[in-house]
Amino acid sequence: MVTYSRKILLVFIDFFLVNLSVYTALLLRFEGTIPGQYINIYLQATMLITLCKLVIYYFFGMYTSLWINASVDDLIRILLAITSGTVFEYLVSLAAEMMLPRSVYIISWALTLLLVGGSRLSSRMLRYIKNIYKMNRNGRKRVMIIGAGDAGSMVLKELKTRGAGHYNPVAVIDDDKRKHHASIHGVPIKGGRDKIIETVKKLKIDEIIIAMPSVPRETVSEILEICKQTPCKLKTLPGVYELIDGMVTMEQLREVSIEDLLGREPVRLNTDEIAGYLTGETILVTGGGGSIGSELCRQIAHYNPRKLLIFDIYENNAYDLQNELHRKYGSRLDMEVLIGSIRDRSRLEEIFEKYRPGVVFHAAAHKHVPLMEANPAEAVKNNIFGTYYVAECAHRYNVKRFVLISTDKAVNPTNIMGATKRVAEMVIQAMDKISKTEFVAVRFGNVLGSNGSVIPLFKKQIEEGGPVTVTHPEITRFFMTIPEAVSLVIQAGAMARGGEIFVLDMGKPIKIVDLARDLIRLSGLVPDVDIKIEFSGLRPGEKLYEEIMTEEEGLQATKNKKIFISRPFEIDYHDIMKKLSALEKCLGNREGLICKLAEVVPTYNCPYEEVAAAREILTTGDEETEEGIATETMVIREVRTASGT
Repeated sequence: MVTYSRKILLVFIDFFLVNLSVYTALLLRFEGTIPGQYINIYLQATMLITLCKLVIYYFFGMYTSLWINASVDDLIRILLAITSGTVFEYLVSLAAEMMLPRSVYIISWALTLLLVGGSRLSSRMLRYIKNIYKMNRNGRKRVMIIGAGDAGSMVLKELKTRGAGHYNPVAVIDDDKRKHHASIHGVPIKGGRDKIIETVKKLKIDEIIIAMPSVPRETVSEILEICKQTPCKLKTLPGVYELIDGMVTMEQLREVSIEDLLGREPVRLNTDEIAGYLTGETILVTGGGGSIGSELCRQIAHYNPRKLLIFDIYENNAYDLQNELHRKYGSRLDMEVLIGSIRDRSRLEEIFEKYRPGVVFHAAAHKHVPLMEANPAEAVKNNIFGTYYVAECAHRYNVKRFVLISTDKAVNPTNIMGATKRVAEMVIQAMDKISKTEFVAVRFGNVLGSNGSVIPLFKKQIEEGGPVTVTHPEITRFFMTIPEAVSLVIQAGAMARGGEIFVLDMGKPIKIVDLARDLIRLSGLVPDVDIKIEFSGLRPGEKLYEEIMTEEEGLQATKNKKIFISRPFEIDYHDIMKKLSALEKCLGNREGLICKLAEVVPTYNCPYEEVAAAREILTTGDEETEEGIATETMVIREVRTASGT
């Protein structure tokens, strides 16, 4: 804000400079000797005209702008104000028949523009000189900008003003050949992406800033792959939708993230189709405080549900989410947090009876593979029976649509978690056969930043100085971001007709060791030099790669190119209920439970040799009786003893 005293000071400065300009113009016009008649005109008229000029300057905002941040717009305002003042002076002099030579008006206009404009830009010039001094005094990071468009231009301006004490932009890269060998704000454009590595070495670049907010993410990912070959720290701008006002500031520059390296394009949704089944509906999200569940709640809230029910056993996360949504939506969102377990049938009955939800997103599950290997009964109770209890309530209380969040680990599972999630899929497919509720599952792989992701673990290990532990040098996984996965889950829910297993396009599998190296580089460190990578060996139940479907399922395309439908198996409701009963009887017996789970899921590649051996030995048909379970357990233990395990 321009203070009153500063405005008065500017008025006095302009009064002096305008008169000085006219007097100097007369001296120049008459080569130092001004005729007396023109001295009289100057003394009689120019002072009054000067006051009128100051009024004109005022209306052009020359006493209200913060000139320390002067821009091209401010320069144009100065030009218009001074030109208008000079034209006014000429017309008044002409009307009063007190004319000075015409050349005097032109010279005085130029001098006024130089002196008054210079006075306004002096503060910015002083700041620039101060920044130059800082540049020479302080060690600054040598920066290369990738992108010579509007965003790149604004980044350069910010670096040369606010960031001048810390950054020295020395090169620009752009694939547009028309811009090569030119410069932008005095910084040379060295060429296209093929010049990145060469320029980094030649100019000793410390930091690279990606300034291309509007280009496809795939293109940014390709450029980042090149930048990863340099020792430079990487920064980028947010997407163009976050720069809607067209301005770029230092605060908007952020570190390049793993999400940027994935290069996945934004999800395109049929919002009308989604609104058709979410708007005005009571929606229940189980596991609503978790990484997937909370994002489901955030995106569902956008579609104006009649009521949003957040159901979770862990109150802290649910409470944080409640506060977040309250801050964003206030009274516009009718929301309630319900604490409880999906294993508690009476609690589920109470909720369904009271709220009568129309749509259920079932995200509650135990997901950590090693923990579930050590605690198989808990995985079965939560992932299988918890799913059955929620699905049963959805059926009996006439829920319109039930969406199960599943996992690629359910395909040819090699671990307890994956096997239990496959049974959960079978349960909802069987329920769909006997219910008016549309039961569907959505299957996808790892999501970056989720509670079960390796990313938080790697980041913590890097912060502690390493080593970063990877189970195997060849292990790969599919990855997508949490918002992308949830958006596609919601879109798949809109496509549901009952019984489908939707499979999300996860892109290309990524080596976990490459992911670890990328995270180390993004932290400004050198893999295997600053941070060591160690291979710890595959954990129980872990496989080298994941699959999104079995050979028997196949995939059918949908109208959304990122969502597919697997060909469903024929699953009989009564048969699956019989198998659940057998599993329930085994809950107190680890070996018997694993063996029974392997029977329920024929594609379960059980890693326990003793279970496989026991299944070969046992050919009787009494497995589902207490006697049969005891027999299985005895045989398993005998096999273990014989093998020395």
